[in-house]
Amino acid sequence: MSALYCRRFFVREKWLDWAIRIQSVAQSGLTYSKDKYDLERFQELRELSAEIMSDYTGIPEERIFELFCNENGYQTPKIDVRAAVVENGRILLVKEQIDGKWSLPGGWAEVNLSLSENVVKEVKEEAGYTVEAENIIAVLDARKKNPVQFPYGIYKIIMSCRRTGGAFVPNIETAECAFFLPEELPELSLGRTTGEQIELCIKAACDREFVPVFD
Repeated sequence: MSALYCRRFFVREKWLDWAIRIQSVAQSGLTYSKDKYDLERFQELRELSAEIMSDYTGIPEERIFELFCNENGYQTPKIDVRAAVVENGRILLVKEQIDGKWSLPGGWAEVNLSLSENVVKEVKEEAGYTVEAENIIAVLDARKKNPVQFPYGIYKIIMSCRRTGGAFVPNIETAECAFFLPEELPELSLGRTTGEQIELCIKAACDREFVPVFD
């Protein structure tokens, strides 16, 4: 990787970080300010941050607003839950409809469900299997661990799960599911799951003394 490419990538990352910080200030200002002129300025900052994020991530501005600029109060990371179902050294993956690539079953956590309830729901919806959530494998900062630029902070929580029944059912999110050996992985949807994260899941399944990973 050339020094010029590294510098461009670093500058790009810094611009995205700055845009996220601007959005955070704007969101807090819109929530807690009372003066109408201040509210106008904070709204302008929010729109500017969305424009920057869209330009640097390729995500349409409308989608940025939908995912990121419609919240109130102090800005906090989104929660992405993922399930690790490992059987005989093979790990369960689902093929995403959106990009045709594979990932651990999971998605955004819903506010009315606990962590384990969210994980169980996601596996049922995406893979068709019923599972029992067992242990936390990792709590990761996706902006540091996944090689895809996000316009918001994400905590990725991976839990080990045990399959108890069910079968795959076609759905709007995933095209199929299958178990894979770690050395025979298909093309991964890297914004959702990386090879390193799968290795971590396999290690957790094989090591009784495994300690959850964070950051």
